[in-house]
Amino acid sequence: MLKRPADKPATKDGAAKRANSSLGTSTKIQSSLLSWAKPKVVASDSAASTTTTSTNTTTPSASTTGTSVSEETTTVAVKAKPDILKGLTDEKRELLTLEQDTMDATWLRALQSEFFKPYFIELKKFLKQEEVNKQKVFPPKEDIYSWSRFTPLPSVRVVILGQDPYHDDNQAHGLCFSVKKPVRPPPSLKNMFKLLQDDIPGFQIPNHGYLETWARQGVLMVNASMTVRAHNANSHKGKGWEKLLDAVIRTISDQRRHVVFLLWGKDAQNRGVLIDKKKHLVLQSVHPSPLSASRGYFECAHFSKANKYLEENGLTPIEWNSLVGDTS
Repeated sequence: MLKRPADKPATKDGAAKRANSSLGTSTKIQSSLLSWAKPKVVASDSAASTTTTSTNTTTPSASTTGTSVSEETTTVAVKAKPDILKGLTDEKRELLTLEQDTMDATWLRALQSEFFKPYFIELKKFLKQEEVNKQKVFPPKEDIYSWSRFTPLPSVRVVILGQDPYHDDNQAHGLCFSVKKPVRPPPSLKNMFKLLQDDIPGFQIPNHGYLETWARQGVLMVNASMTVRAHNANSHKGKGWEKLLDAVIRTISDQRRHVVFLLWGKDAQNRGVLIDKKKHLVLQSVHPSPLSASRGYFECAHFSKANKYLEENGLTPIEWNSLVGDTS
């Protein structure tokens, strides 16, 4: 499977127009659902260049999804990545280098004011002390913000909130519920697949639990706590990550339209107050954990409801069955 570079912009559905409109004089780069447009840098009067991406996204054929084929054409202009380290003390530069180097440009710009707040500086000091104490932390540093690179802000269409990263070896990689190959899907993800099998016609349960192809379609999957000490669940809970997640949700609510929020469990549902329900769809259910899934999760039909809402608002539905063909 072809992957687009980590920090390149993805599709911005809020600005999408149907492909039956005339191409006019614009140049548009076409790609399949799981192929990614190559950005083209154009001249700009400002010091920073502007990256313009045109993407023609086509859903798989009706024979594989049970839905009709539709197309969207989108043009996304993204400014240069901001330098959040400029003018900082050496201490703060060291603390915030990870954000500068590994967070997607659109999210870095949207969240940069959070990084200078006392809670976030204290969080980064805590993580630095964990490193000094030789505590093993998951996910690896370079993967903490992988959610931002897989799903840049302009591409967000569906949000799934998790709680705590998986705390065993070779599992967590920055997307909630997802695990690296060849790790087998954990129990909560197995229950998600069970729901999908009943909810989405033709869905096939994959032999892995790596959810990258969802993320690259605009499904933002992020945990309330973005790090955890190895083999110690909830060990980084209450250290500050939750406040950053709140900022992520507020940003999506304010800057995007017609996003579907899947809030599973009380922890996620408590964040529903941050979402403008006049602009977005909020779906709630119990958590897919084996401890609660039997109390209504398997009947919630959230994946089909999400796609129905997206289609009703002129957006391409998520190809939930894309995991089977993922050879990454």
